[in-house]
Order: sequence, then C-alpha cells, then structure tokens
Amino acid sequence: MSHVVSSSIDVAAPADVVFGILADPRQHARIDGSGSVRDTVSGPERLERGATFGVDMKLGGVPYRISNRVVEFEEGRRIAWRHFGGHRWRYELEPVAGGGTRVTESFDYSMYAAPQRLLVEALGFPSRNRRGIEQTLRTLKAVAEADAREGRDQGGA
Repeated sequence: MSHVVSSSIDVAAPADVVFGILADPRQHARIDGSGSVRDTVSGPERLERGATFGVDMKLGGVPYRISNRVVEFEEGRRIAWRHFGGHRWRYELEPVAGGGTRVTESFDYSMYAAPQRLLVEALGFPSRNRRGIEQTLRTLKAVAEADAREGRDQGGA
C-alpha cells in the first residue's frame, strides 16, 4: 500500500508563475482547497531550501499554528515542506507539450513507522487530504492562469 496521496492537474500557465505562487507562503491561503490554511503567515516572502515559515491553521473548527521547514527545493520544478509530524507536502512541476505546466501535489506520510501510519489512516487524513489536494489544484489552476493572463511572472497578488 502506498503512503503517498497525490493528484495532478494541467495548468495553462508557465512554471515560473505557478512556482512563484507556491514559493510565496503568503499566497498559500489564496489557493488552499482544504479550508484549513488561514491568512497569517510568518517567515520569508520567498521560500528556499531550509527556510521556515509559520501558518495559522484550523482543523475541525479548532485554530492552531504550525511551523514548517522547506526540505526539498528545485527552482521551478519542486518544493516540499514538513512540520514536526514529519510528513511532507510536495508540489512537483513539469512542462506540458504545447505549453503549460503539470502540477502534482502530494501528501507523503511514508516515513512514519507502522503505528503512526495506522493512526494517520484511522483519523481519515488520507481521504480528507485527497479532497483538499484536488480542490487546491483546481484553485491553483484558476489563480495561476489568471496571474499569467495579467502578466504576473512570479504569481504575485
């Protein structure tokens, strides 16, 4: 059984526009499809490997703050972060024939030992996160395509 939940979407926007949105933590609430990311963010304006950023979140109506560290970074191609739990949120970008960018978002909890993985699954995070990923990708597509039409080369708001 895979312990990675992922989905992909094709976006009619260049990778630099899409990546600009993902690498700016202040834009994460703009694209969040899970309903858990709030607007308050601390950290750098642009992420890079090793950067940390904090985000106000909400789960089941309960607010909390989470700190994340960027653990994978390849400009224009891949970015991933994790928090104390160890699982990763990853975005991978690849060119699409004829223009545009295929974006794959994943929730990777494969690094957990069996008891932790079972707990993640018992709490319903894989299916909940799949729904959030799919909505986030649809929103990211709309936002990135609008930014590209408006000539925003770094996904800025």
